[in-house]
Amino acid sequence: MAMTSPRRPADLRPTPETASQPLPSTARELFDALPQLPGLRAEVIDGSLIVSPVGTPEHGWTATLLYHALQSLVMERDWRAYVGNVDVCIDGPRDPVEPDFVLAPADCPRWGERELLSSGLFMVAEIVSPGSVANDRERKPGIYATGRIPVMLLVDPVASPATVTVFSNPRDGAYRTVSRVAVGDPLHLPAPVDFTLDTAVLEKALG
Repeated sequence: MAMTSPRRPADLRPTPETASQPLPSTARELFDALPQLPGLRAEVIDGSLIVSPVGTPEHGWTATLLYHALQSLVMERDWRAYVGNVDVCIDGPRDPVEPDFVLAPADCPRWGERELLSSGLFMVAEIVSPGSVANDRERKPGIYATGRIPVMLLVDPVASPATVTVFSNPRDGAYRTVSRVAVGDPLHLPAPVDFTLDTAVLEKALG
């Protein structure tokens, strides 16, 4: 599913009007000043602006398969599902991140016009790629728990064997409950999702 980032293009070259204005002094301010970056993902992780390439076709296909596995649930409950290219603002630090998959209510609150507020979400998911191992496995769970996202799903095709992990019960910046299965086994996604995911559907992306 190809989507274009809604961030409006910006010209960062100084002009007589902007030359006297202060430059961005925080990672958040720099993110807000970025122009449209086709083919790249921009996030603030641990206070640093991280710009990385979008995932491989296999990465995108895995996110699409996850969407299809949850589609009946989304339509039945009139939720919203986003396969990448939607920014999430983490409550508290106000850091922007871009999960690979997001489940949200239709009326999810926003930070500004375009960022979904993390505390209003039902679930986020990350799909590990060789270049995102440390961020996805080690940093993102703490970031999402800090943002009070009830459920985080981690699809890890880089692991051997490939695994799917669900994190839940966020408290004090950490998820207190963690369950992991090998790809192919069922995995229950806790409330508010409350759905048993047949992870065998993800095997189609593993070749």
